[in-house]
Amino acid sequence: MPRAFTRTCLSLALTLAVATASHAANHREAPLTALDTKADITDFFAFVSYDNPGKVTLILDVDPFLEPSNGPNYFPFDPEILYTLRVDHDHDGVEDLRFEFRFNTEIRAPGVFTGFVGAGAGLSAPNNSPAPVKPGTPLIPPAITALDGPGSEGLSLRQRYSVTLVRGGQRTELAHDLIAVPTNVGPRTMPDYARLADQGVYDLGGGVRVFAGTVDDPFWLDLGATFDSLNFRVLPNGTGIAGVLSPAQDADDSRNFDSDDFAGFNVNAIAIEVPITLLTRDGKLHGANEPLATIGTWGTTSRPTIKLYATTPGGQPLLSDRFVQIQRMGNPLINEVLIGTGDKDKFSMSQPKDDAQFASYLLDPLLPRALNAIYTDALPIPPAPRKDLLPLVTYAAPIAAKDTPAGPVADLLRLNTGVPATPAAQRKRMGLLAGDTAGFPNGRRLSDDVSDIALRVVAGVLTGDPKFSGFPHNSLGDGVNTNDVPYRESFPYLGLAHSGHSSRHVDPGEPGCTGTCP
Repeated sequence: MPRAFTRTCLSLALTLAVATASHAANHREAPLTALDTKADITDFFAFVSYDNPGKVTLILDVDPFLEPSNGPNYFPFDPEILYTLRVDHDHDGVEDLRFEFRFNTEIRAPGVFTGFVGAGAGLSAPNNSPAPVKPGTPLIPPAITALDGPGSEGLSLRQRYSVTLVRGGQRTELAHDLIAVPTNVGPRTMPDYARLADQGVYDLGGGVRVFAGTVDDPFWLDLGATFDSLNFRVLPNGTGIAGVLSPAQDADDSRNFDSDDFAGFNVNAIAIEVPITLLTRDGKLHGANEPLATIGTWGTTSRPTIKLYATTPGGQPLLSDRFVQIQRMGNPLINEVLIGTGDKDKFSMSQPKDDAQFASYLLDPLLPRALNAIYTDALPIPPAPRKDLLPLVTYAAPIAAKDTPAGPVADLLRLNTGVPATPAAQRKRMGLLAGDTAGFPNGRRLSDDVSDIALRVVAGVLTGDPKFSGFPHNSLGDGVNTNDVPYRESFPYLGLAHSGHSSRHVDPGEPGCTGTCP
């Protein structure tokens, strides 16, 4: 009986310092999840819904670097994994409620060589069809226009899922047999993918909506430069200093001045929108200045502790009904660029309330020291212990209200639910650092540039000391300021999955950036 995969990782931007390495994203950051990619959490988001100040949206993204053209099975969720979104509402770093998602897979057309097939009104054998297939025999079903019923005949590899609320030891199934949105195979197979994706939004009643399916990877970053030992590029028409933006570049939230290594890739996403009153300790709405307004959130993936493989070909394995956590993520980038490789798996499998054991990585992280070594006298850094980073791992200002219990050191994505969403026209990619109080690290929206924010925070901009809050500390960045496809302004907010038929990626030196790539 092989042991359940215990791969994990968590890429928090807990101290935001991690931003420089893989930027707010958790793409293959720990040894175990580098192997168990289906359980790899790439990003976690929590924010007050843009179109309803009485609701919060939570999003868990998994399975990194999905190449849109990579058929024939593409990217199903793993039916063995328990996907969970968790909430702490009493500031002790311990879960008070959670939403569980489980998937199952059906193969509806076992004789077809691919998971998705369709064209027009359907294709039949032509007049010159050789025997034994007679002319007029249906061969290809109509194009896929629906997740169920007419128009779904070509949806052979189809996944259904359930949603369960667990609170106070009580389990309440909110829904079952919902259908996950498949990847965007291409225009012949799925001629109106946007309409098909919209069918994947389910209203469960009581103000709860859910979505699960393949989407555009919402993260962006010059990943190659980051992991080449922080070898950031000198940007055209910039400061002339690698990794430092000019005022004009920093102020432009709509263009990229370097290439986005996540452009053109997809991920699998689980999103849920719920009333704030379902998440707060007393079931009420609270103003931003009230302690009960702030909650802590994170996501996890877990596998059965035991898996017994079938001995007959095609047989189903036997799985334990007990689970072991493989990965967790609250803030972006913590496990990825702050925690040492020898402790990454331990961090991934541990609970947030126990994060004090990793304090040495957080209060004197290697990342800012590496930046200091690269930029020398131009970029001095604060001395250890880095207490300026504590607001990212405790309930404290500027996120939580005065008199909110700080709780233990814990990697949670904290969200003040009393702060309304910022209208799109006023939204700032630099979040709180730019005066946008609804942005990271007050929760995390899709458009928050957690990478640049983290770089600056780890450099010391939160200290209030002029030595660390001015240039170049307040101008650090990779030159990638926005996503390659637009986000949506309503639930589930994520961009549509890239088409497999027209799949491409943008690399350094190649045209295709929204600005000018070096």
